[in-house]
This record gives sequence, structure tokens and C-alpha cells, in this order.
Amino acid sequence: MSTDTTPASSSSATPGSVTAVLGLGAMGLPMATRLAGAFPVRAFDVFAERRDLAAEAGAAPATTPAEAAQDADVVVIAVRDQEQLESCLFGGGPVHQGAAETLREGAVVVVTSTVGVDAVQAVAARLAEQGVRLVDAPVSGGAVRAGTGDLLIMVGADDAALEAARPVLDRLSSTLHVVGPRIGDGQIMKTVNQLLCGIHTAAAAESLALARALGIDLERAVDVLGQGAAASFMLADRGPRMVQQYQVAEDGTGGPELRSRLDIIRKDMNLVVSLAKKAGVATSVAAAADQLYQLAVSHGLGAEDDSSLVTLLSPRTAH
Repeated sequence: MSTDTTPASSSSATPGSVTAVLGLGAMGLPMATRLAGAFPVRAFDVFAERRDLAAEAGAAPATTPAEAAQDADVVVIAVRDQEQLESCLFGGGPVHQGAAETLREGAVVVVTSTVGVDAVQAVAARLAEQGVRLVDAPVSGGAVRAGTGDLLIMVGADDAALEAARPVLDRLSSTLHVVGPRIGDGQIMKTVNQLLCGIHTAAAAESLALARALGIDLERAVDVLGQGAAASFMLADRGPRMVQQYQVAEDGTGGPELRSRLDIIRKDMNLVVSLAKKAGVATSVAAAADQLYQLAVSHGLGAEDDSSLVTLLSPRTAH
């Protein structure tokens, strides 16, 4: 059960309520799978193979967001950025029928993506015009924890919207923090969270690149670093995957599983730098990490797992 700063209460979303999930990527698919164990779920993604995987997990596949959102009580959105968020809701790009076409009055849209304060506030204003509420609920924890309901969810929403979405949020999270009542409060907290995640990942890459250049076995380095004051979640999670990055060149095996694309953390760090600039707060370390991710994207690593950052600093063929 989730923990938060507000008491649990009754909600219009019940185990028989229809829940739609829009976006079946690295996070959206395990979330849809998790929700399908408790609710009737309709799932949409622009790629048919992702819809097929959702169907195998017990969700009903939908070919448009409008179809998925038809008569839904709660619509969960798990997309990459502001452009995809607006496309899922209002159409455009590869999406011809956005969810807003069929969203009923009183439905709740839960935005789990990191899209920025301005984006989520703009979307909330448009949805409010048709009587649809929004919960700003970015998540943290990764794909594995999404599939087991062990996410950290940071919420910005009023009490009524939160109450309506509460059973869905509880199903997905082990820890739920209501950061504030404003749409955008969740995005702010997630941006602060991503500042640390982005810096820690970059620092792990620099540490392991240096260890490799100096002839230290990387598996041993990850183990040693994880035992002392240098330990962090990102080192524990990304470190072994950074080691795997070099197996591609050294023994011909494949690299690590794609869990978090590098261009996603690059997008998040751009939000960090932009928000800090608006707030007038110097974040020089975050800015340096942001530039490192941008350099990696320019070298063609954007679609790879973000653990590939280490190969920018110490190329696979260097040893």
C-alpha cells in the first residue's frame, strides 16, 4: 500500500472501472501489465508489437487513444515528452484520434511522464474545459519496479482528482507523496529528482571510465564502489550495465538490456537546467552533466541504454 501525506478515501475508480494506458514503452507496458491484474485495462501504443505485448499481459489493445479512453474512468499516460503527451490527448503526428475526443466528463487523466511544469499545466487547462481532471504524477523507480507496483510517485493535484485516481496510483506505487495541490508540483519534484539521477549516472560513468583507463577490472570496481561512501542507486543499477557495454567489443556478446534511453535522461536534464534558470538557482554540476548527455546524443548514443554514456568517455576499442 502506498504511503503519503493524505489519508486514503473512497473513490470513483473501483476494481470494475475501466482504466486506459496510453504509451506502452519501457515504463508504460509494465504499468499496464500491473494494472491489468486489478482493473479492466485498454492499452494504446503507436507500435502494434507493443499493443500485442499488452494483450498478452491481459489488457485490451486499442488502435487509437480515443478508442482506449472511451468510457474510461482513469487514463494513465506514459509517454516520452510534451509532444507525445499532446498527441495522445489531442491528436497530431502519428495519432489521428486523441483521447480528448472520447473522454467523458468527470474522468481523470494521470500524467506519469516527466514533461515539465508548463506542459502539464497547459494540458490541464485544455482538459478542464471539457470537465476532465488531471493528476500530475511523475514516477521514479524504473521498469522492473513499475511491473511490481513498487514505484515512487510524486503527486501534484487537488483532493478531488487525487481521490478519483487513488486506486490506480496505489496499485502502481509503494510510496506516494503528495507534493502539493497545484498541477506542476509533481513535475517540479520529479525535476529535482532527475537532477540527482542525471548527475549520479554521469559520475558513475566517469568513475568507471577512469578505472578502466587505469587498468582496474570494472566488475571489481563496481563492487568496491558500491560498498562505501560512493555508493548510490544509480551506480548499483547502471554500474553493472556499464560493465556489460564493453562485452560487445571484448567477447562479441550483446550489450545490456535497453531499460532507459539516453535521450530520455538528456531530455530530463534539459528540463532541470531550464527550471533552475527560471528559478535563478545555479546548478553548474547539473549543467555539466547535461552537456555530457548532449555530447553522447550527438555521437549517436541517444537510442541506446543510458549506461552507454561510459563508452563515450572510454571507447569500447580503447583496451
